[in-house]
Amino acid sequence: MAYPISVTIGALAVCAALAPFGTLDQVAALGAVALAIVGYTGYRFAVAFSFVSLRGAGTAGTVRVARVRQQHRLTSRSWLEFGEGRRTRWLPVYFDPALLTLTEGTAEVTDRAVVIDGRRLYPSGRLREQEPIGRLIDNPSRPACGPHLLAAVHLRRRLLLDAQSTVAAPFAALLWVYIDGGGFPAFIAATCVAAAATIWLSAIKGSDPS
Repeated sequence: MAYPISVTIGALAVCAALAPFGTLDQVAALGAVALAIVGYTGYRFAVAFSFVSLRGAGTAGTVRVARVRQQHRLTSRSWLEFGEGRRTRWLPVYFDPALLTLTEGTAEVTDRAVVIDGRRLYPSGRLREQEPIGRLIDNPSRPACGPHLLAAVHLRRRLLLDAQSTVAAPFAALLWVYIDGGGFPAFIAATCVAAAATIWLSAIKGSDPS
């Protein structure tokens, strides 16, 4: 959870740093963006720490668990696949290095958490009955280690992967300048805010850098 928290703080810092240089309308827009970031982050963390997704779902004790990585357009997320008889359920989780060492059947599930080798995983969404859309990539049968493991958890790699969605930031900035004016300085500032917001959104949804 350290990564999404850090990215959230960074996005709020960008808004705070630009606020003293903006007009009244621009400061109001920055405040609205910051408020949206705080509100949605609070909701995501409430889901992650409440474990409502697992309570009363019949998923507890020793069950078959496998990790899959979802690839859909620019989205990459980690999911835990629970097998209960003929029924399969999927739970999105925030990325943790322990996921790279997970092989099928090595996780312990309680009514409040998913624990792998003593490490707790935090849900990034609700438990669902339908298979996630996109391409699902199974975890290797042998745990990852060495350089691949170190590269997957590197902060720079995670930021670069989440920054793919920032291609839309200049277009959002152009729209803002068209509506509010301000010229080139306003365009640069709006681009920075939009880029920070898109990186934050990818991180808070539970992006997977592996």
